[in-house]
Amino acid sequence: MKINEKIFLAYKLFNSSFTGLSIGILFTIYQPIKNPSTYSIGGIILAVGMLLIAKFYDRLLNIKKFFQISLFVETIILITIFTFLILESSLTSALLIYCGYQLTFIFGGYLVRAETLVAYEKEFLSRIDINKQIGYILGLVSSYAFYKILELGFDITEAQIQIKILHYFLISLQILIIFLLVGSFKRSNY
Repeated sequence: MKINEKIFLAYKLFNSSFTGLSIGILFTIYQPIKNPSTYSIGGIILAVGMLLIAKFYDRLLNIKKFFQISLFVETIILITIFTFLILESSLTSALLIYCGYQLTFIFGGYLVRAETLVAYEKEFLSRIDINKQIGYILGLVSSYAFYKILELGFDITEAQIQIKILHYFLISLQILIIFLLVGSFKRSNY
């Protein structure tokens, strides 16, 4: 497999904009989780999961596994969006979304390491990080503007309603992200 740099850079831009756009939703989504020990258990599972992934770096640090795991992570994110829209704000949805995000975080360290290995040129790595930061900033600005438009333009001030509306935009964005990810990788003939 080989990376199409131009499409991969667009993927990183939109992927980071998703993070910026959605950064504030988790505080509201996780509200039904009243027991703080849930976060301790999640943290333990996260740490153990990251240890297990690190143990298998010798098998996982290649472009094919990087693509497969990236696609898995992006699919889990899409599932969490649908989970919230279907189950709305409830303890069940909060726990499922928390588990989904913890599962994606388990692969976080791996994805950063693998990205460095598969995109080993310094200039390309620099452009990846620049696109990540620009995307994140654009996402944060878009998030702020989105909430202000709902508040001032439509008089929608309830957080649950705002977040539900945002999730419809997040679905479209996440589908675009998955298409860009798939388009970023092509099979090489050698």
